[in-house]
Amino acid sequence: MFAKQTYIARRNQLRQRMPKGGIVVLIGNSEAPRNYFDNAYSFRQDSTFLYYFGLQNANLVGVIDLDNEVDYLFGDDYTVDD
Repeated sequence: MFAKQTYIARRNQLRQRMPKGGIVVLIGNSEAPRNYFDNAYSFRQDSTFLYYFGLQNANLVGVIDLDNEVDYLFGDDYTVDD
């Protein structure tokens, strides 16, 4: 959506406003099935996750390490079913 630096700046601004000594965990949304797994609603990412990481993929978790000033992104590997 925006340039990579925009999201980096947003995470750095959050880091400055938070007390030192911890992590911030932002959990993205997963696909929501209607009546069975292959019949899903249109995917909508969590707004907070989208604001700080800018990714529209399902099943992601972002971690902002306040002490070490490092950001992590966790997700599942794609399988044949995906």
